[in-house]
Amino acid sequence: MSVQHRSLFFLLRLFTLLISISSSNPSLQFPCKPPYFNSYAFCNTSLSITDRAQSLISLLTLQEKIQQLSNNASGIPRLGIPSYEWWSESLHGIASNGPGVSFNGIIKAATSFPQVLVTAASFNRTLWFKIGLAIGIEAKAMYNVGQAGLTFWAPNINIFRDPRWGRGQETPGEDPMVVSAYAIEFVKGFQGGSWRGNGEFIDRFGGKRALRGDNDDDERGDRLMNSACCKHFIAYDLEKWENFSRYSFNAVVTKQDMEDTYEPPFRSCIKQGKASCLMCSYNEVNGVPACARGDLLEKARNEWDFKGYITSDCDAVATVQEYQNYTRKAENAVADVLKAGMDINCGSYLVRHTQTTIEEGRLQEKDIDRALLNLFSVQLRLGLFDGDPREGPFGKLGPQEICTSEHKMLALEAARQGIVLLKNKKKFLPLNRNAVSSLAIIGPMANNISNMGGGYTGVPCDPKSLFEGLQGYVKQASYASGCSDVPCDSDAGFNEAILTAKKADFVIVIAGLDLSQETEDHDRVSLLLPGKQMALVSSVAAASERPIILVLTGGGPLDVSFAEGDPNIASILWVGYPGEAGGRALAEVIFGDFNPGGRLPMTWYPESFTKVAMNDMNMRADPFRGYPGRTYRFYTGNRVYGFGQGLSYTNFTYKFLSAPRKLSLLRSFTGTSSNIVLHQRGLDYIHVDEVTSCDLLRFYVHISVTNVGDMDGSHVVMLFSKAPKIFEGTPEKQLIAFDRVHTSLYGSTETSILVDPCNHLSHAEEHGKRILPLGDHVLALGDLEHLVSIEAY
Repeated sequence: MSVQHRSLFFLLRLFTLLISISSSNPSLQFPCKPPYFNSYAFCNTSLSITDRAQSLISLLTLQEKIQQLSNNASGIPRLGIPSYEWWSESLHGIASNGPGVSFNGIIKAATSFPQVLVTAASFNRTLWFKIGLAIGIEAKAMYNVGQAGLTFWAPNINIFRDPRWGRGQETPGEDPMVVSAYAIEFVKGFQGGSWRGNGEFIDRFGGKRALRGDNDDDERGDRLMNSACCKHFIAYDLEKWENFSRYSFNAVVTKQDMEDTYEPPFRSCIKQGKASCLMCSYNEVNGVPACARGDLLEKARNEWDFKGYITSDCDAVATVQEYQNYTRKAENAVADVLKAGMDINCGSYLVRHTQTTIEEGRLQEKDIDRALLNLFSVQLRLGLFDGDPREGPFGKLGPQEICTSEHKMLALEAARQGIVLLKNKKKFLPLNRNAVSSLAIIGPMANNISNMGGGYTGVPCDPKSLFEGLQGYVKQASYASGCSDVPCDSDAGFNEAILTAKKADFVIVIAGLDLSQETEDHDRVSLLLPGKQMALVSSVAAASERPIILVLTGGGPLDVSFAEGDPNIASILWVGYPGEAGGRALAEVIFGDFNPGGRLPMTWYPESFTKVAMNDMNMRADPFRGYPGRTYRFYTGNRVYGFGQGLSYTNFTYKFLSAPRKLSLLRSFTGTSSNIVLHQRGLDYIHVDEVTSCDLLRFYVHISVTNVGDMDGSHVVMLFSKAPKIFEGTPEKQLIAFDRVHTSLYGSTETSILVDPCNHLSHAEEHGKRILPLGDHVLALGDLEHLVSIEAY
C-alpha cells in the first residue's frame, strides 16, 4: 500500500471512529448544555458545590425530588437534566453486574485484574493504588463514550470472617489493618487521587487544570474522577447458611468487636481514602436494619467526616419491611431509612412509597432535600453539571485507554505477586524449562476461562486459561479434565486423567473452587475440595512417575491437609481467581521466571471448623462454650495454613537495626485523669483517648532484609505485635505493618516502619474503648522478637 493510500486509509478509520464514538455516546446529553440550559446557578462553576446543589434543589417539585431517590434517577427535561444511572460496578475491573455498564458499544472489553483476595495476597500498597487508578481511567473512558456511569459500587471491604462466606473472595482478607490499607489505596487511585495538583497527570488525559471553582472554600471536598463506594456497612458476611439469609440475618456484634474488627476498614476508607459513597447492607445489626441504624450512619458523617452519599444495597429498604418485618408497612420503612441518613435506594421502593410517607406525616420534604444535597454534591464534584464532559478533566479519555499494554501488564504483575507457594518439598519448584519435554495438566478448572476472575467480572481484554498459559512453556502439553466440572460428582474421567499423567514427564493438577461453589447469595458448607476432587488429586499423584504439583483455585480457604502430608505431592500453589493474565503468571512461577512472594490474607481452617455456627459474629474465643474464635488474631484451634503464610524459591533473614526499648508516657496524659486511668481495677493500661498527643509516641523500626538463598526475589515483611494479656479478649497477635521489598541474591534491603502505639499497640476492651496496655510489648518479625516496654509515671 502506498504512503498516500495508507494516509487516506488512516483518515477514513479515524473518521469512522469519531462517528462511532459520537453515535454511541448518550452522555453527550449532559446537563447545563448551551445555549438553553447553561444559565442556571447550579451550572455556575464559580459558586461552591453546596450553593450549586442547593440552587438545583430549590428548582425541583416534590415529585421531581422523589424521582431522584432511585439508582435509576429520572431526568428533568424542563431543566435540561438527563436521567442518570448510579449503579456501576468495578471491583477488580469494570464489571457487567450493574446496569450502568455496557460492553455493547465501541468498547467491547476492559482489563480484568485478579480477584481482590489475590491482589491482597501481594501485600503491596503501591500495586493496589495502581490497580485502582487503572480501573478508574478505564471507567472514565467508558463514561466518555456512554458505556458507564461515574459512580461505582466498589470496593467490598467487609472482613473475611468465616471461611465459608461466598463473597470472601471479593474482600482483601481477614485482617482489619490490611483491609483498611487496601481500601485507602484503591479508593484514592480510583477517584483520581493522583491528579489533585498533578498537572502532568491532567495534561496526559486532557482537560482544564482549574479543577475547582473560583470559590476555594468548597466544604464538599475535592473534585472526583470517579466515585468509589465502601460496602457493605456493616457486619455483612453471610449469604445463605442453614436457615439464615443475608436479607433477614441479625448480626449480633459486641462493642468490642465493632471497634477493633468491623469498623476499622470503613473508618479508614472514609477518613484516609476519602470515599464519596457508603453502602448500607441488607442485614440487621443488633436488631436494627443496617440502613436504619442512624447512630452508625451519623458516626460516619460526624466522627469520620464522611462527605458523600449513602446508598442502600439493592432492595435493602424493601427487606426492612418484607423480610425483617422491622416495620409494619412500607411508609414506616421509608421514613426510618431516610431519617437515619440514607440518601438513595438501589431499587424503586422509595420512588413508589415516599409520596404517601409524606402525606401520612411520617416524613417531611426537608428530609428529602437533605438526601438530595448529598447526591447532587457528589454529581457536582464529578463534573456532571460543568457542561460538555469532553472539555473537562479527562475529557480526552476514550477507547485508546482501555486494555492498554500498560494495564494488561499491571494485571499480569498483580497475578504474579498474588500467587502463594504453600508447599515445596526438596525445592521441587521451579521446574527447569529445558528439562521438561512433556507436561500433563489435569483438572476441571485447567482449561476454563469463564471463572478466571471470580465474581463481579466484566469482559476481559485477552483472557487465557491456566492450561493455555502453561502450554506456551513446553513443547508438548496434554490436558484431561478428570472431572466434568468443579462439583465433580463422578469419577468417570479419572482413568483418562491417570493415563494422561502417566505419559508425561511432569504433572500439574488444578483443583479447587469456582463460582458454582462460592458466590453472592451462596455460602459453602464444607472446606474440603468439592465432590470427588480429593480422590482425583490423590489418584493422579499415586500414578504419576514423579511427585505432582497441585494448584488451588478459588477464594475460600480449603482443608487440603491430605495434600500437605502426601509425599507424592511435591508443591502446592494457591492462585485464587487470578484474572485474565493468570495463566501466564502461573507458568512464570512454575518455571522460575518469577519468584513467588505472595502471602495468605486469610487463615485456612480444618474441616472441623464447619461445626462453628456461621451466624456467630464473635471474634474472640470462648473456651467455656467451646468456641475457638476467628481469624489469626483470636483463633485458638488448629490451622491448615496460617494468615501470612507463603514460601519463596529463596530464603530471607531479618535484623532489627534500630527500635526503642522503652516508651515513657509521663507527658502524654491530661493531668487530671492519669491517676484514674492507671491501675484501674488492678490492671495496667490507659485509655487511648486519655493520651494528649499520640503523635509524640510514634517511633520507627528500622529493619534489614537479607536474601541468603540462590535467587532474586520480592519478600513481604510483616511486623506483628503481641500485647501483654492483661484481660480476656487480648488478641493473640496483630499485624501492625507490612511492606513488600525486592532483594537481590546475597543482597540486603533496608526498610523503615512507622509504629503508632495508640493505634498499632492498642486494642478494644469489652466496652469498645481502645486501651494501650502497659508493660512489655513484643514486636515479632518472623522468628525474631524485640521488646518495647511502655511505662507511665
